[in-house]
Amino acid sequence: MYIPGLDWSNLIVAEPGAAYQFEASQSKRWIEVLVDCPGATGIYTYKLPKEMLSIQPGDILSVPFGTQQVGAIAIRLLERPPANLATDKIREVEDIISAGFFSSIYWELLQKVAEYYYTPLMQVIKVALPPGLLGKSQRRIRLKPEITLSADVLSTTARQVLQLLQAQSTGDYSITYLQRQVRGANRGVKELLRRGWVESYLEAPKATKPKLQKAVTLVGSGFETDVTPRQREILEILRRRGGDMWLSELLQVSNANSSTVKALEQKGYVVIQEREMLRAENSPQLAADAPKTLTPAQTQALAAITSLNGAAQVLLHGVTGSGKTEVYLQAIAPLLARGQSALVLVPEIGLTPQLTDRFRARFGDKVCVYHSALSDGERYDTWRQMLTGEPQVVIGTRSAVYSPLPKLGIIILDEEHDSSFKQDSPIPTYHARNVAQWRAELENCPLVLGSATPSLESWVGLKDKETRRQGDKGGRGDRYYLSLPERIGARPLPPVEVIDMRHELHLGNRSIFSRSLQTALQEIQATQQQGILFIHRRGHSTFVSCRSCGYVVECPNCDVSLAYHHAEIGASQMLQCHYCNYVRSHPRSCPDCGSPYLKFFGSGTQKVAQELAQQFPQLRIIRFDSDTTRTKGAHRELLTRFANKEADLLVGTQMLTKGLDLPQVTLVGVIAADGLLHLADYRASERAFQTLTQVAGRAGRGEDSGRVIIQTYTPEHPVIQAVARHEYEPFTAAELEQRAALNYPPYGRLILLRLSSTDAEQVEQVALNIASILRSPEATYEILGPAPASIVRVANRYRWQILIKLGDAANLPNWDEVRSHCPPVVSLTIDVDPLNMM
Repeated sequence: MYIPGLDWSNLIVAEPGAAYQFEASQSKRWIEVLVDCPGATGIYTYKLPKEMLSIQPGDILSVPFGTQQVGAIAIRLLERPPANLATDKIREVEDIISAGFFSSIYWELLQKVAEYYYTPLMQVIKVALPPGLLGKSQRRIRLKPEITLSADVLSTTARQVLQLLQAQSTGDYSITYLQRQVRGANRGVKELLRRGWVESYLEAPKATKPKLQKAVTLVGSGFETDVTPRQREILEILRRRGGDMWLSELLQVSNANSSTVKALEQKGYVVIQEREMLRAENSPQLAADAPKTLTPAQTQALAAITSLNGAAQVLLHGVTGSGKTEVYLQAIAPLLARGQSALVLVPEIGLTPQLTDRFRARFGDKVCVYHSALSDGERYDTWRQMLTGEPQVVIGTRSAVYSPLPKLGIIILDEEHDSSFKQDSPIPTYHARNVAQWRAELENCPLVLGSATPSLESWVGLKDKETRRQGDKGGRGDRYYLSLPERIGARPLPPVEVIDMRHELHLGNRSIFSRSLQTALQEIQATQQQGILFIHRRGHSTFVSCRSCGYVVECPNCDVSLAYHHAEIGASQMLQCHYCNYVRSHPRSCPDCGSPYLKFFGSGTQKVAQELAQQFPQLRIIRFDSDTTRTKGAHRELLTRFANKEADLLVGTQMLTKGLDLPQVTLVGVIAADGLLHLADYRASERAFQTLTQVAGRAGRGEDSGRVIIQTYTPEHPVIQAVARHEYEPFTAAELEQRAALNYPPYGRLILLRLSSTDAEQVEQVALNIASILRSPEATYEILGPAPASIVRVANRYRWQILIKLGDAANLPNWDEVRSHCPPVVSLTIDVDPLNMM
């Protein structure tokens, strides 16, 4: 988003890593801000109170806006207000929520994201900031003191409101609470306001605050003659621990009470003071890890990365188990020694425990984690820790690309091909790879994209062999291709056995496990090895249907069938929508014809685990999907149990395919590969190849060789054949040829307009109107649609789509005009470079 009149070069900001130097000019008494309020997309001017002249661009403020108090970002200081504003009409800033969060480079990055993804800058800022820093206030009503009240003259509604306020010790309630308790409360409040019996005020937004905890510090080193034996014991513990401990820890270790420590403070031997304690994700104590001896390919890749000086893009193409993580670790080590930091992005929260443990074993407390599963306080503290400028390694999911590391030396995207790096909603619909690339250019540091199955977007620019060898000297920095073609220790890639399930059915095998997979599971049990079973759906069954009339139990809010889930505890059975989370009990008979003959169709992780328990009762099983990893720390707990050999099989969904390093796994079974192949999406083949190759790569990473069994009803499919032969380049060449013929990414660009509304007719009409506007005579792009989405209704909202195909010289639509034809009841999302076409 471009804001007219906003000159970013004049922002008063700190240099990266330096403390903010406040300008002492008393003449700059006004400030321009972006406010956090729906519909407010421009900049607004406020006056600075005398006590807030230290405010600087990048500060997070609380300001009055209309009838509410909202969060705002300070943009630019002014010596005088704009000429079109009357000075006496300009309102004052209320408070400083947090000071000094942005550098000039960071501002430029956020503006680039806003412009490319057609998103208001404030919305980008909200995505980049940790939660809790921006927030709205709420209006409250309180009784005025020393006023004589007579309820006899009031209406019934006003009397009820008054009685509620009088019953409260402070005589103070939020207007929201009063509205819930009294019907028509707004009329009653207005009556009380007219009489002057109550007053209305705005409660400031509650900002996330540092966590304070009491610490005990030893002072002096003289001989104590006036202390008790218990007090002397406490002093000895403090000396052994370096003279400084948290009070809670000291009391736990010494088994003493706080009064004993306070007595030592009164005698002058210790000082008790509140100190900030950073909230962070709990992690186990790890043994120190030394750098590993590298293979020749790893050595060559590391040398190439560490020799880079400035912005560059590197594609590290390494087969599964080739040691990409060790290359990352050894590339980061010299940067930390030079006082620089590293940013490592992974696609899933489930990957962070394993990767974080490896990094912490190497770099200790210089490693921190940033992702959405952390509490607001943990994210806030981690964010502030980054601003200190100390060398550190931040590991996180896609939102961590906005981490405000001031001395960034390298950015790494592990499993860069994964679609989880793309945000579909809410806006901005950014891809972390794009943002990382822009950031690397701004920070003048290398960007390393690592994968065993690189995305076609990353691959296509480096497909020429000469480019791969020497680097592409482009306008966006050098681009290089580095290869790790073999596994560590020259271990072979696991052989892939493709099972034709049509043949299994012909032989009378109606189990979801082929005969070959059954034999392999028996061998796992006999040899006490471990395996992984992959299926692309969670739950028990895909849908429930009546065998008498064919009725399928559907979600009342979405145009999809309900999936069957079997409760883990008890005998309850439920049907759940995987789109809107609607849940109902499983019916005893058909809701349409009353027949008791209901049957489950399709398979999910629950059904696979259930079938395993029946056929192989001695096998210990852990399910690893979004149903079993919802609680905090569940990913780490389940993987730790599996690594400790507390289970024989890990049964899971796509979460298992994303770079997990489990050396003890010798068997990988894919239950139903066909569910990945036949989707109405031009990327279906690429995604299926990546998923199957990645999950196959979990086998045979340790000392024992591995094997992979893929079950399918279409063994002749090109994707299945390419996976079985480990042929990335031939598959990619064929896929790129098809994309080029249709001008699809990576050769062309797409923009998907998603429209939704609770009114089916209105959203259809708006879609038709917008498509007509887009098909203007001067348009040089192609319009596909409008058309209903693949699933028309989700959560009682009807969805339509318009796809825009941009050529090399395509002009862009006027987005302001497009939005102007969208009434408030119709939601419009502009998805730039969409990955999900469903």
